[in-house]
Amino acid sequence: MRIIGGEWRSRRLEVSARPELRPTPDRVRETLFNWLGQELYGLTCLDLFAGSGVLGFEAASRGAARVVMVERDPVALRALRANRERLGAACVEIVAADADEYLQREAGRFDLVFLDPPFRQNALEPLLARLPARLTGGARVYAEAAEPVAPPPQWRELKRARAGQVSYQLLQWSEHDSSRVSGDL
Repeated sequence: MRIIGGEWRSRRLEVSARPELRPTPDRVRETLFNWLGQELYGLTCLDLFAGSGVLGFEAASRGAARVVMVERDPVALRALRANRERLGAACVEIVAADADEYLQREAGRFDLVFLDPPFRQNALEPLLARLPARLTGGARVYAEAAEPVAPPPQWRELKRARAGQVSYQLLQWSEHDSSRVSGDL
């Protein structure tokens, strides 16, 4: 895998050979970052099922201020750490944890979240219900799955596309009120 834009454009990433790992292809990443804008300066990003880390490293390459990559697989974690070291990606934090555990224990808020869970987990809809407590107002969420997800009412679908067996969407969350209550207390 290689980074397709930003400071580290054309730099290769080490990717662990894991059967369940599906790195987001160049063509899909190019479309995603066209949707987001080529520069992400100052944004705080969360790559919740980091895997290869290609989405998070791509965001860091394009100027994100902070990128948190959450991964639980030890082999994938080693590759993420090696890539961070090789790139000198000081803005990238790698967290060894389960995605649900991370969301429950951490209190930070994010401007952009990448959700690419293993397809067999059917995790997108439950995650979208839990994510608002970790989002800034107007945050965007990239979701990748076998089929498009129907976003809950507080979410708005900005874009949707399909590449082979993968459906991908860009969603935006909007707060219901100024108290940051998501409605699912």
